[in-house]
Amino acid sequence: MSTDFVVEAETRLEQGSSASRRLRRAGKLPAILYGGHQDPVAITLDHNAIMLSLRNDAFYSHVLTVNLDGKAERAILRDVQRHPFKPTLTHVDLLRVSADEAIRVHVPLHFLNEEACKGVKTGGGMINRQMNEVEVECLPGDLPEAIEVDLFNLGVGDSLHLSDLVLPTGVVLVALTHGEGQDQAVVGVLMPRGEKSGEDEESGIGAPGESAED
Repeated sequence: MSTDFVVEAETRLEQGSSASRRLRRAGKLPAILYGGHQDPVAITLDHNAIMLSLRNDAFYSHVLTVNLDGKAERAILRDVQRHPFKPTLTHVDLLRVSADEAIRVHVPLHFLNEEACKGVKTGGGMINRQMNEVEVECLPGDLPEAIEVDLFNLGVGDSLHLSDLVLPTGVVLVALTHGEGQDQAVVGVLMPRGEKSGEDEESGIGAPGESAED
């Protein structure tokens, strides 16, 4: 992984809604660090620093370094709570990770060659994304920032499913561990508007008001 995110944190002694409001007014963000066979710890983060990090998609699927009171811990972002109408955060959950224990994380999909896609460039089709992220299971050291999906060879009517994704070593898709019936479509190339498939033409399906004999 090429990016290294460092989160500065302090132990939060005061808790409760009133204390949290005071923290937010001071530009701080209430959060909790839990898991890893340790007790949960209420912590405080810098609100603007976290907002800036959230602009990077990799922050959501990356193992973070949390500097808490002089001690570095490894964690992943588990949940982000946002204000219902203000562009601010209200709370963050961080989950500790261990190097030898598998974790489950939602990882973004990066679609490549959309404009150069065969079905788009020569067939006039349109890319239809059905997923923007997938849930993976792996050791923290194997966690990818994103999974690339190459669309170059997709023709009109073609699609890629979960089982078609190329995964890094040590990474598995959680959905596929639940059985073959979970092999959902990820992306496809739709037929150009106004055109009919060969199956429709053979069955005589046409525009409203037309008959097969016409």
